[in-house]
Amino acid sequence: MNVTERSIGRAAILAPWAMRAEDSRGRRLPEPPHPYRSEYARDRDRIIHSRAFRRLEAKTQVFTTRFSDHFRNRLTHTLEVSQIARTVAAALGLNTELVEALALVHDIGHPPFGHAGERKLDQLMRPLGGFFNHNLHALRIVEKFEQRYLDFPGLNLTFEVREGIIKHSREYSAATFPQFAEYLLDLRPPLEAQLIDCVDEIAYNTADLDDALEAGLLDLAALCREVPAFGEAYASVDSAYPSGREKLKFNEALKKVLDLLATDLIETTTARVADSGVATVDDLRRAPERLAGFSKELGERNLELKRFLFAHIYERTIITEDRDRSIRCLEEMFRYYLTSPGSMPASHEELTHSEPRHVAVCDYIAGMTDQFLLRQHGEHFGASAAAM
Repeated sequence: MNVTERSIGRAAILAPWAMRAEDSRGRRLPEPPHPYRSEYARDRDRIIHSRAFRRLEAKTQVFTTRFSDHFRNRLTHTLEVSQIARTVAAALGLNTELVEALALVHDIGHPPFGHAGERKLDQLMRPLGGFFNHNLHALRIVEKFEQRYLDFPGLNLTFEVREGIIKHSREYSAATFPQFAEYLLDLRPPLEAQLIDCVDEIAYNTADLDDALEAGLLDLAALCREVPAFGEAYASVDSAYPSGREKLKFNEALKKVLDLLATDLIETTTARVADSGVATVDDLRRAPERLAGFSKELGERNLELKRFLFAHIYERTIITEDRDRSIRCLEEMFRYYLTSPGSMPASHEELTHSEPRHVAVCDYIAGMTDQFLLRQHGEHFGASAAAM
């Protein structure tokens, strides 16, 4: 069997509403096809080889290295999202290469210090007439800031990956965001993109519990009591392995919760697609609502898990102290670059000739790793945030 025949064989097992690479709307600048990689496989590989992807290794997920070297960072979280997403997509007969590309790029626009950093950048930009959104910034990265190729600026990704970057987690109004009109804002994204937000939640909700236990911050009894999905899973494991190591019983229970959520996502999405009557990608795009998602029951259990994390982990003083110190450093560096012409590298200073300075400053800071920002703060202001 030659390369072309293998590609045809892969396409034949896709669901009718799956996004096929040969049906892509293409790249902004056309390129000749690759002899043995699909268009979405090429996108995945370009994302993996990008500088922005590598920087995720040095961006905080939730816990800093003051607790352990074993915690997730933004990169390892991304890899876990990719693994779960491929599994779910394969079970649904979707295009796993497109799903993998979208999973790998979904956090590439995150600034330093996780969601707290994103909120602070947005807060700083609002009085200046701007805003910050990590998904929209990810599109700027792959279109503008990644410079690896002689033939085109950016990564020249396919339409569906660029569309999925901005639309995987929410809808955008064409009236409010006319600059994104090309991305079919009045239509749903393909099912491959719709999955990403749900899979992201599965990955970080379960992983954050694991990291919280590693950090010694998790009250297991409270978790079992307040999150019935975990409590039931743990009781089952404890009954089967009464003398098992506590950490291993926790691992097994957490695995059951992850499997419960992923299975529900697969089954609920399958049922919604069947009930909707969609038969093609175009049908799916015109559906009145997104079809990927959890059932009502498992959606509530997932919310219970999120509420527990916010109540017992994310707002713990030992977490917020690190976060708040780091965010103060981010704010001080933003104001320093904003009011100090010539303070950024030449490439970023050059951008101020074509767009407002606050936009260039925001772009520069958003691209920093946690440690780089703290080092810059230390150079300009002396004592920096605590080592992370």
